[in-house]
Amino acid sequence: MEIDGNSTVNAAIEVSSVTFAYGDTVAVEDVSLTVESGTFLGLIGPNGSGKTTLLHLMIGLKAPDTGTVELFGESAETFEAGERIGYVSQRATDRGGSMPVSVREVVLMGRYPHVGHGRPTQKDHQLVDEALERVGIPELSDRPVGNLSGGQRQRTFIARALAAEADLLALDEPTVGVDADSRAEFYDLLDELNQQGITIILIEHDVDILTEHVDSIACLNRKLYHHGDTVSFLESDAIAEAYGTAGKILAHDHP
Repeated sequence: MEIDGNSTVNAAIEVSSVTFAYGDTVAVEDVSLTVESGTFLGLIGPNGSGKTTLLHLMIGLKAPDTGTVELFGESAETFEAGERIGYVSQRATDRGGSMPVSVREVVLMGRYPHVGHGRPTQKDHQLVDEALERVGIPELSDRPVGNLSGGQRQRTFIARALAAEADLLALDEPTVGVDADSRAEFYDLLDELNQQGITIILIEHDVDILTEHVDSIACLNRKLYHHGDTVSFLESDAIAEAYGTAGKILAHDHP
């Protein structure tokens, strides 16, 4: 079992001895880990292992019962620069079905924290255009969100985060229900965004695809069983410990 809880001045997120329970049911127990800026972190574990809860704790959507979480060097409980974090939930591909708004209007929402009570400026609209270009859907700008495919909705919500000038993307199983081709394209997009300096935390059940794209993995089942690079993860017993199985995982061949 390998766990990295050391502090770093380049940390986007610092989780220290965090525990969280729903009533008498402990979801996350004594977890410590550091997510350095620019990291592409995969978060895995069996169903009901506390992955979503930990992600919510990491980005300040929940407060720990014990322990502390820091976002960009500030306490997550008092962190006010929420626009620096883009969150795409498990339901991203289902959202928007009844929203009477266009793709551009959704992406423009990312500028609201910067606009305040004023009106969007030319710069705001320019950033929206750039975000749509970066995720590859400029031609969908005027299309109602309800008319999009699951993969297109994913890109719309990520474009909203980019328009907000987010430094960190937190994605909770965003490819559920998305076809294989769209899924592959989506991961290529994440790779590009990470290479541009955006920190990414991704919950994903497919360990093969994680080891192909992420640079580090945190393996959780209430407790943290591993946090490190993909090579050390594949060489560890984390899967057997967290999932209660001795199954082996095959690594992808990388060019």
